[in-house]
Amino acid sequence: MRLDHLSFAAGPDGLASTAERIGGLLGREFTDGGVHPRFGTRNMILPLADDTYLEIVEALDHPASDKAPFGQAVKARSELGGGWLGWVVAVKDMSVVEARLGRAAVAGNRHRPDGVELTWKQIGVNGLIADPQLPFFVEWTCPASEHPSAGADPAYSLAQLDIAGDPQRVSEWLGEPVEAPLEDVKLEWVAPNGTPGLQAAVFQTPSGLVRI
Repeated sequence: MRLDHLSFAAGPDGLASTAERIGGLLGREFTDGGVHPRFGTRNMILPLADDTYLEIVEALDHPASDKAPFGQAVKARSELGGGWLGWVVAVKDMSVVEARLGRAAVAGNRHRPDGVELTWKQIGVNGLIADPQLPFFVEWTCPASEHPSAGADPAYSLAQLDIAGDPQRVSEWLGEPVEAPLEDVKLEWVAPNGTPGLQAAVFQTPSGLVRI
């Protein structure tokens, strides 16, 4: 189990403008990630070091975004003005998570603009909707060489997450201590009595640390 990516929901100015704004803060351009047809969403991505990446995502005007939990989560966050949606951990064997949560994962896919199809399984988005401090889980089923972190500039990495919530609750959800999937990423627990969820992320860039 390891940290895979962070998801940021586009604001009212839309996906491209949100990606341009955050990319400007970080000093790096996002690339078009393509459409998630099963979820009614699309994204733009920024590869990061350590097999991680940052995703900006928006809901499409499509029935799938009203039916799929991920589409619902993105749409709800965007309707609140956009911002951090959550964090995602990758696992090697989804069956272990399925057994612990007592339900089956769903298949996900997207076609990049170059025609390459990325495929994965995911589970736990309903948990994130109910309690936004909780991550959801993915298992990539496409070649590792196609992972969205491929081609990252090692000068760009995730340095810290600020999460409002209860580390014990998150550890129970993960099935192991919350620090385990984060490895070298510093974790700060903030606003214990506030609304739970990912509050901020700090990125290492060639120009120094950037907090978003």
